[in-house]
Amino acid sequence: MELKAEVETFWQDYVDSLPPGQRKTDSYTAWYFGNNPRLANELGGLVTQGTKTATCSLLYEYEEEGESLPEAGQLSIITDYDGHPLCIIETVEVQLLPYNQVPAQFAWEEGEGDRSLEYWRQAHWNYFSPICTALGREASEDMPLVCERFRLVYRRPNK
Repeated sequence: MELKAEVETFWQDYVDSLPPGQRKTDSYTAWYFGNNPRLANELGGLVTQGTKTATCSLLYEYEEEGESLPEAGQLSIITDYDGHPLCIIETVEVQLLPYNQVPAQFAWEEGEGDRSLEYWRQAHWNYFSPICTALGREASEDMPLVCERFRLVYRRPNK
């Protein structure tokens, strides 16, 4: 099955799973976490397990690509790196925070590594530094991050 059709079928399965009065026909986006297969698949797995309930990205990337920031209420189909749908999340909160002001609770909610702020800072510095360089920016302690909290609303039922 073509990936786009697979994603659309996944969305329709979600809509059909809702009670008739609550069926959402809102638009959705489909995307994966990270920038490589290992990271995309690992983080997608953490979301489907319910461990990962937050994510962040560089504000610079949104500015460079002319993309709108995520908003509360938005629905997203999370895919693996190859584009196969894993689950659907709903954004519940978006905050702009400098890298050095991200709290330990947010690091815990991101669900990565040992979930500590120390781990989060090192992993995200390593991830964001090359992106900053590619965008002609310098990574800094106060680089702006788009910090997003979300909730898992649907995953493929076990068959």
